[in-house]
Amino acid sequence: MSTVALRAHALPQAHASHHANDWLHGIIADVPTPFDAHGALDLLTFARLCERQVCAGASAIVVGATTGEADTLTSNERATLIRTAAGVARGRIHVIAGAGSNCTSRAIESTRLAWAAGADAVISVVPYYNRPTASGIAAHFRAILEATLLPVIVHDAPSRCARALTDETLIGLAASPRLIGLRDDTGDAGRLARLRPLLPAGFRMLTGQDTAALPYLLLGGDGVVSAMANVAPQLCRGMYYAARQGCPRYATTISDMLAPLAAALPPDQVTSAVKYALTLRGLGSAAVRLPLIELTDAEQQQQVRAAMEAIWAQPDDAPPLRRAR
Repeated sequence: MSTVALRAHALPQAHASHHANDWLHGIIADVPTPFDAHGALDLLTFARLCERQVCAGASAIVVGATTGEADTLTSNERATLIRTAAGVARGRIHVIAGAGSNCTSRAIESTRLAWAAGADAVISVVPYYNRPTASGIAAHFRAILEATLLPVIVHDAPSRCARALTDETLIGLAASPRLIGLRDDTGDAGRLARLRPLLPAGFRMLTGQDTAALPYLLLGGDGVVSAMANVAPQLCRGMYYAARQGCPRYATTISDMLAPLAAALPPDQVTSAVKYALTLRGLGSAAVRLPLIELTDAEQQQQVRAAMEAIWAQPDDAPPLRRAR
């Protein structure tokens, strides 16, 4: 029986020991989900995007999450993406699967699906739309943590969820050895220093905002869950290592190179903009699923193209840009 089949037949339960989470650091691409001309998964392009991150030296990738259009994917499609990513990874890189929901039972089901499909960890967003209380959010994540063998990363994105994860709730949840990190999209510059001494040693703190990446890293953050890293993985990685190795001036130089690209990937259109940028690298189509729409505004396209032209000559593993037809 295959490893995936064995996983599927096992019962995920509580785990008593701490997970080794030294791998959770650096620039972690939030990989988009490519679609073909018929709207189906383009697994060949998806595999290329995953392999690109392996070649860039990333420690992990996120699949089927924010940039990956999680809410438009079926359960079967999510499982297929995870299996494909795990097949590309082959132990060289960790696969973090999006498994969040505003329904606790569905989040648990998605977490178990991710485990069966070969994910190394899951990222689970604060419940959205139904506006749970802080106690409800805590109960939601406790239920997930108690139902899985996998390491869990909490995604705090109040601008998307209309609810924030309080510091007190996070500190309480972090008592579980299965909660290994936080993706923080709050933009609260003081949160990192405020929480560090109150969380377990080894708990990882990452930002999900490319525009805040360098300040976060210089303040001691562990890494970035990045949309931009899909487009310029080597430059993003260079910025991270410069920041972590005590070279802030060099890190700032690289950050300045990346700033136009970060500005061209606005939060409300990040998936569409990333996919458009990748088409300029010859990586897939710009197709997205409704309610998202493709980046068709000529001014926005030009902003992305200009940013790409600015970094094209910098260290990266991409071919020359394709010219617009």
